[in-house]
Amino acid sequence: MKYSILVVDDDKLVNEFLVETLRRSGYSCRSVLSGEEALLLVKEQTFDIVLTDLKMKEIDGITLLKRIKQISPDTVVIMMTAYGTVETAVKAIKLGAYDFLLKPVLPETLEHLLSRATEILNLRSENEILRKDLAHKFQSIIGKSRVMKEVFDLIQSVADARSTVMITGGSGTGKELVARAIHYSSNRKDGPFIKLNCAALPENLVEAELFGYEKGAFTDAKKTNRGRFELADGGTLLLDEISEMPLNLQSKLLRVIQEREFERIGSSSTIAVDIRIIATSNRNLKEYIAAGKFRDDLFYRLNVIPVYLVPLYERREDIPLLIEHFINKYNRENSRRVSGLDQSAMTLLMSYHWPGNVRELENLIERAVVTARGPVITEDYFPAELALGPAGDELPSLQIPMKLEEGTKYLILKTLEKYNGNKTRAAEVLGITTRTIRNKLAEYKILDPD
Repeated sequence: MKYSILVVDDDKLVNEFLVETLRRSGYSCRSVLSGEEALLLVKEQTFDIVLTDLKMKEIDGITLLKRIKQISPDTVVIMMTAYGTVETAVKAIKLGAYDFLLKPVLPETLEHLLSRATEILNLRSENEILRKDLAHKFQSIIGKSRVMKEVFDLIQSVADARSTVMITGGSGTGKELVARAIHYSSNRKDGPFIKLNCAALPENLVEAELFGYEKGAFTDAKKTNRGRFELADGGTLLLDEISEMPLNLQSKLLRVIQEREFERIGSSSTIAVDIRIIATSNRNLKEYIAAGKFRDDLFYRLNVIPVYLVPLYERREDIPLLIEHFINKYNRENSRRVSGLDQSAMTLLMSYHWPGNVRELENLIERAVVTARGPVITEDYFPAELALGPAGDELPSLQIPMKLEEGTKYLILKTLEKYNGNKTRAAEVLGITTRTIRNKLAEYKILDPD
C-alpha cells in the first residue's frame, strides 16, 4: 500500500531534500513551509504520516502535533529538530508523536523509521478489516451485555485453534449462531461448515450419516455415500444436540475425534480428515454421565473449550437491541414499515421470563410485524400470557384446595420455567410426553416457542 506523507519544514533546502528522499523511496509526498499551511492541508485531506520540524514561526511543531491529533487522531506524526532534548522528546511522545528525529536527518535513518511507522499503519488497517469482518460475522448475534461481550471475545480468541468447542445453553439461546461465528472467524472460513443434528435422525442412521458407507454395505446402500466427517474435511463439523448421540456410537466418535481418521461402513480403508469439531447441547451432560447416558471421556474430549450461553432473562439489557434487529429483519422480508414498540409493549417484553429465549422473542416479533396494522406495535399484538410477570413471579404459589386442571397447569409451566423452556427435559421429569406438553400449551393458549 502506498502511504501519503506531508513534510512540514520552514527551511526550504531541508524541505526539498526530505521530499526528494521520500519520493525516491516510493512514497507519495507533499510539502509545505509552515504550520499554518500544514493545518489547511490536513483539514482538506488525510495524510498517513506527517513529518514536521519542531522549531517554526507562528505554529511550532508541538502545537501542530496537538492540532493534527484533534483533526486526524490516526495520523502518524514524526517530529524533527536540530535542538533535541530529552524533555522535548518526552513531551512530544506524550502528546501522541510516533517518534523523534534529530537533524541533520540521514536518509537511511529516515527510511528505517518510516518502515517501522508503515508497519504500524499496516497493522491498523488489518485490524480495521478484521473488525468489520467480525462485525459482519456477528451480525446475527446481537448483544451489548457483559456476558455477550465475553462470548464475542472468546469467539475471536479461540477461532483459529483446532481444539474442540462445547457450546451449552437453553433451547433458543443461539448455539448454532455461535458455532457459525467461530467457523467464519477462523482460518477455516473458506472450508465447509457441516452440521449434523444428532436428535433429528433415527439411531440406526446416525453412524451412516457421520462416517458414510460403501455401495452394498447394507440393503439400501445403492451407491457409495460420503459422511459428514468426510464432507467437513478442511472445515468445521457441528454436532448439534450431542446428548442425543447413541451410546453405542460414542466410543467410535471419541476415537475419530482423537485420531481424525475413520472408515466408511463396509470399508477397511482409513480416511484421514482435517476438521474442527464443535458440539452443542441444551442438556446437563454431567447428569447424563451420572445416569449412564453419556461417556465421561467423550464429554471431556469435547469440552476442551466450553462456551455457555445464558438464558435471555439473564441479559435483559440486550432485549431492546434484539427487538430492533428482528423488526428490521421482518420489515425487509415482508415489505413492512413498522417503526418500533410503544412503551407498554416494551415494558411487557422486558418483564417476561422468556422460557424459549431469543428464538421465542424472534417468533413473537415476526408475528407482530406481519400482523401490525400501523407503524407502532402495541401490547395487543402479543399473547396475554406474556403479562404473567418477570421470571420467578409468573404463577401464584401452589395453594390447596386447587382444581386438578389448575394444578396440572401449574406443574407444567413451573417445570418448563425451571428447564428454560426445554420441553423434552420437562416431559422426562413430569413423566409425560413432549406431545402432551405441546397440547397443554395449546390448551392454555400459550405460544409454543418451537
